[in-house]
Amino acid sequence: MGWALVAAEPHHRKNWVKRFDPRFWTVDFARPMMASVGTKGPRALRIEAVFYNKQDLAGLIWEAEDRWDHPLLAYETSRDFRRTQLRFRWRSAGIKPLDALHGPTLTIEGRDAGGNPRAWYVRLWNYADGSGEDAVISLDFDALDGGFSLPGEAERVWAGDIDRLFISLVPPAYDGGAGVLASRAEGWAEMSEISCSGSGSVLALGDAVLPEQGLGIATGYDDCYNQSPARVVRQIVQLGYRGDVIHYVGMSHYMRLEANSGGFYLSLAGGTLCAPCAAWHRDFAAECRAAGLGIIWSLSYEIFNAYCWGDWKQRDGNGAPALTGWEPPSTLLSPANGAAMGYLQLVARAFVAIGRAAGLAVKFQVGEPWWWTNPGGKLCAYDAATSQALGAASVAIADIRGPQTPGARAMLDALGALLAGSTAALVAAARHEAGTDWAGSHLLVFLPTVLDAEAPELRRANVPTGWAAPAFDVLQLEDYDWVTAGRGAETAPARDLMVARLGYPVAEQHYLSGFVLRAEDRAQWADIAAAARDARRAGVARAFIWALPQVTRDGFLGFEAEEDEVQAFDAVDFPLAIGREAVAVTEFSTQIIASPSGHEQRASEWAEARMRYDAGPGVRSEDDVRRLTDFFRARRGAARGFRFRDPFDHSSAADGGAPGAADQPISVGDGVRREFALTKAYGAGDAVQHRTIRLPVAGSVRASVAGAETGGFTLNAAGALLFDTPPPMGAAVRAGFLFDVPVRFAEDRLEVSRATFLAGEMASVPLVEVRAPW
Repeated sequence: MGWALVAAEPHHRKNWVKRFDPRFWTVDFARPMMASVGTKGPRALRIEAVFYNKQDLAGLIWEAEDRWDHPLLAYETSRDFRRTQLRFRWRSAGIKPLDALHGPTLTIEGRDAGGNPRAWYVRLWNYADGSGEDAVISLDFDALDGGFSLPGEAERVWAGDIDRLFISLVPPAYDGGAGVLASRAEGWAEMSEISCSGSGSVLALGDAVLPEQGLGIATGYDDCYNQSPARVVRQIVQLGYRGDVIHYVGMSHYMRLEANSGGFYLSLAGGTLCAPCAAWHRDFAAECRAAGLGIIWSLSYEIFNAYCWGDWKQRDGNGAPALTGWEPPSTLLSPANGAAMGYLQLVARAFVAIGRAAGLAVKFQVGEPWWWTNPGGKLCAYDAATSQALGAASVAIADIRGPQTPGARAMLDALGALLAGSTAALVAAARHEAGTDWAGSHLLVFLPTVLDAEAPELRRANVPTGWAAPAFDVLQLEDYDWVTAGRGAETAPARDLMVARLGYPVAEQHYLSGFVLRAEDRAQWADIAAAARDARRAGVARAFIWALPQVTRDGFLGFEAEEDEVQAFDAVDFPLAIGREAVAVTEFSTQIIASPSGHEQRASEWAEARMRYDAGPGVRSEDDVRRLTDFFRARRGAARGFRFRDPFDHSSAADGGAPGAADQPISVGDGVRREFALTKAYGAGDAVQHRTIRLPVAGSVRASVAGAETGGFTLNAAGALLFDTPPPMGAAVRAGFLFDVPVRFAEDRLEVSRATFLAGEMASVPLVEVRAPW
């Protein structure tokens, strides 16, 4: 597979879209309220909201800059709204009406004609024709006034430099003050018959359509609840993702809440899912069905901590709740708590029912179920329900790291049985709700946590034997903490361990690769793409990228590279000995633009040089011709690569001689990372170039850590060092090696004659370096 990080360019495929297209509005609000937006045809949208406090406010937003779509699919940034007229029908219920104080108001944020930041507040009722809950609204951005009462309080809007428009929706009891509503208030509003006219009404829209690729995509409701399902599915399809979408329903936006003791907590009053969530997912399921996509509904034991009942939480021996590293934190439900597990089963049924109603085959994933460990190795298995379920088997474990007593191991086994029983019950509830539409169960396991090397006994609880095949139809594995930390080498042995423990062959596994948490770390996509490629080569049934919001933010593209077959590689040596007469060419690709004045702009298009060789001097006899011809046929001409020893540059040593353990600086240890790619440096100072070595010669590699040579390492399939133990923090890692170059025949034609070499003429056998296909 290939991959790239792209930005929008003028030559990318474009279409045209009317400004204020229903698909591209978003919502925003503050907890605990919830809102969602969905399209209702090509000219209509609907926002659903649920309010818990008098001061709750939801915003329906149009942004001048598209911050949510992939760069290839975004609409153009246009802050000039002049020469634009917007007309729509507004209908609403359960919110403040248009004609009321604090009724729906259009906030316009931008700058005035002098460039000074400004906000204008346009009362929509001033531009409405109809009633407070059903009216036609007409807005001309060249003649638009802010102010409550017109014309007395009119403030003319400068529409030439706008950042965003924000229509506010508040509950009927909103009066500008604080306080909890006596009962939650559900409301909705629709904009229909949307019509945008004028010369400023049309925007360019990125419209790239990538071919189908081998990767799947995962997404999550907590990351895209503010967007319309139509917008989300458009991106999935046009970026080339097909088949099933893994959709994590999240841990903080799907639930109904009730006020209690100064907070808001999970509730089943009136149903399971809150109305905005249910509406969004009905639209999402329908959009997926229409696009030919399936959904794997993913539900975890993770819940936003502030919403979770205290006795439902996993707790450590000191009574502290399990808290994740997110801010604000989430917590983990106790598998032993009947009320918590019963609630989770109802949630599973609710989402399954939505998928079934949309006509989708029902696939359900239990996402990352585990017993949490708080800092300091404090196992969270001492909540009241767990202690009661274990009885005498519950023993004090001060620190789960390191060796454990027989009693502790027995407790961990019992915890594993509780966890396996709870996941089985959750799957059974989903299967029962699906009925004849049931299509399979999935288990997602996060390897860095459940196989923590510092807590080897914890896998008794977090990888219970009760999960062994055929408890689930598909085992799904993810390891992004390892991948983004340069520890991807740990995945293959971890996968082998999971096969041995649970019995799911690789062909019955999925792999989730990703994700890049922060935009500034977008370079991590290289490792993520490589991990997905390696998983596919290992034989997994499907590899997924996690997750869509990061894909769109960073402009990630995955695709089936046409050159993959060309870069097929055979780990065999070129059959002839090449002398110093061979020709070696080192080349770069530089784009040079010369101005009329003679000045130049130069852009280097390759990070590393590419080598070319002529191996003709190695052909010295008829036997050489036969060997070369056999080798050429076996490589299918230029189709398959092979190893070639550069006669001028094949050693890490400065003099080209035998390698030493300190020849080349590789990296610096951090106490965690074990895998280090071999590199060779050329030049010095600011001009130094580092060449990645992918084909070290077996038996030639020597390594040192902090100046001391060590043999505690192996080479992985990509030719990188894999130390038995991580080099300590700050320790210099150096290495020496002999190496080959991955090459292919430059042509699909080989011409060597007997007369040529008998006459003393050199045959021409051109070779070209290939980028290592692993």
